[in-house]
This record gives sequence, structure tokens and C-alpha cells, in this order.
Amino acid sequence: MIITYVESSPVLVWRFDRPRLAISSAPYGGGVGERGWVLNATVPHGYDRLDPDRHVAEIAAELKLTGPGTGLLTAVDVRKVVSVTERGVTAEVTTGISVPTWAAAPDAAGERIGTINAVCRLPVRLSPAALVNAVATVTEAKSQALFEAGVEGTGTATDAVVLLCPTFGPVEPYGGPRSRVGAALARAVHEAVSSGLP
Repeated sequence: MIITYVESSPVLVWRFDRPRLAISSAPYGGGVGERGWVLNATVPHGYDRLDPDRHVAEIAAELKLTGPGTGLLTAVDVRKVVSVTERGVTAEVTTGISVPTWAAAPDAAGERIGTINAVCRLPVRLSPAALVNAVATVTEAKSQALFEAGVEGTGTATDAVVLLCPTFGPVEPYGGPRSRVGAALARAVHEAVSSGLP
């Protein structure tokens, strides 16, 4: 993980020597596939661009990131990233909760939003089903940390997650919170979010 700058704003950049299998909800490079880089960029409060995918592409071009990648945006200063490693699983989280929300709350169009971005690196390959299960594990661990801190919400309206694992090796079939990899992932994300709360 490297912190660099684009137009005076900090950007976290992960570059990999070989592509990783990723599942991502990021506005750029989201979905499932091989990714060679990830970025998490700070944007100004009141950010109102309606093309975050294009914005991430512009940042990636400025940083000379080539090939498939995935990118996130946040109003949080990404230099405040919290990194936690648990049994080979690393969670790197930027936590912004200026406007937390309950997942099943009534629609609130136009409200200000915060963002919790989690980039998690796993030491073993996960099956497609385990990758999806691991996304749920990240979400559960994040929500647990917020609940324990007394935050009125399960997250924010723009939270995003990127999970990365090797593209080779034996396949781990499970990613839930009681599985070998999922348990470590849950604890790492929980600690990172808890430590990153204001």
C-alpha cells in the first residue's frame, strides 16, 4: 500500500506483482475478475460528480495504473486508513460515518453521505461462492463494530468493499464468519472499523 497524491489529494494505491482475483462493489472495476491494482482516493466534502467511474479512471491514468483494476472514492482522508492483519488476512479500512444509515430505512434521497471503504487481502484462493460469502462477512463485522460503538446505523449509503485473493492454489470453499478464512476476515475488519471510528 502506497500513499500518493493527485491534485493535492491523497490516494491509497495497491499494485500487485501478479493479478489477484477480486470481488468489488467499487464504482470502477466492480464485479468479479482479475485485478492488478486498487486505489482509494480522497475527494472533497460535498463531492457531486455523477460519473465516479470516469473520475477513478482519470486518477488511475494520472498515476499510470494500467490494465484491469478497481477504484474507490471517499471524503475521508485516506491517510487515516487503519490496517489490521489477522492470520494472514489484511483489512485496510477508511471509516467515514458523517451520516450513518440503517440498511432498511425509508428512502432518503439527497441526504449527505459518508463512506466506509474496506480493501481486504486474503492469503488463499476462495471459490466464487466463498467470495460472495466473504462480502457478507465483511458487512456483518462492520455493522457489529458500529453497533458496539453506539452508531445509529448499519453503515452508510455508499460503503464499498474490495476482496482480493490469489488466482491459484487450493480453493477455500467457505468465507463465512465461522470458516477459517472468514473468521480472521471478520476480526480484522471489526478491529479496523472500530479503530477508525472518530
